[in-house]
Amino acid sequence: MSTDTHDQKWLSELQATLTHEFEAHTARLTQLTADTGDPAEAHTSAALIAATRQSLEQISGALRRLTAGSYGSCEKCDTAIPRERLEILPHARFCVPCQQKQNG
Repeated sequence: MSTDTHDQKWLSELQATLTHEFEAHTARLTQLTADTGDPAEAHTSAALIAATRQSLEQISGALRRLTAGSYGSCEKCDTAIPRERLEILPHARFCVPCQQKQNG
């Protein structure tokens, strides 16, 4: 990914946003894992916990790639992931063609 001043500003803002989202999801996970004792809520809680954990994994992966300097490069073919895709899906690990191959 190009590293001009505009991109650096965008990456810095993205990192701040992802960090905030990570903190919010962590707080949510803490709340979700608190046992309410209501067996009727167990199934719904389990699904919410799984979704929150998946979001945390995706966000932390994006933050790791930002720190490592590999953010914005496809993990399969190493081509640049278009910024438009990253703006919509900031945790994207693959370019569209590689993602389609990954999904089958």
